[in-house]
Amino acid sequence: MALIKKETTVEKYLICGLGNPGDEYRGTRHNTGFMVLDAFAKASNAVFEDRRYGFVAQTSIKGRKVFLLKPTTFMNLSGNAVRYWLGQERIPQEHLLVVSDDVALPLGAFRLKSSGSNGGHNGLGHIQQLIGQDYARLRMGIGNDYPRGGQIDWVLGKYDEQQLNTLQPSIDLAGDIIKSFVLQGITETMNQYNQ
Repeated sequence: MALIKKETTVEKYLICGLGNPGDEYRGTRHNTGFMVLDAFAKASNAVFEDRRYGFVAQTSIKGRKVFLLKPTTFMNLSGNAVRYWLGQERIPQEHLLVVSDDVALPLGAFRLKSSGSNGGHNGLGHIQQLIGQDYARLRMGIGNDYPRGGQIDWVLGKYDEQQLNTLQPSIDLAGDIIKSFVLQGITETMNQYNQ
């Protein structure tokens, strides 16, 4: 009697950091999602390649395949990249985590949520338009120390050295949050990390 080889399916995850492509946006508050993914990729020895709709890197965490995505669609069309890579790799939506900046949180703070509104964030808004609002998101606080009407200049402004020092521990912690999300899921991770 021949043994039937059982096919094992590898669990896949998509971690998307939001930002804008191009050197002029490097180090800006709106690119905090890119900064988190860059740090995570570096720690995982993963290398980004220029692929369709974004820079994509691959790594694995305890046998689970993890795709890191930095969309090149510009912030307002981030949903195109997310929808494409979810479909391309057949990744279930509950295995998606989106990392974005958030003016409603102080610099260095963060909030992990399993779903919800876009909070006025254009990148999250476009993702929501295309796939709905049931996906996990990690919002990284960038503060809101700007005058009335100055939000665009603030989010597209670059961090100074002192602000980067304040942000760095949260970027490091975001790496732990990503690992926990992949290994334990969103609920356990929220219980563990939300302040």
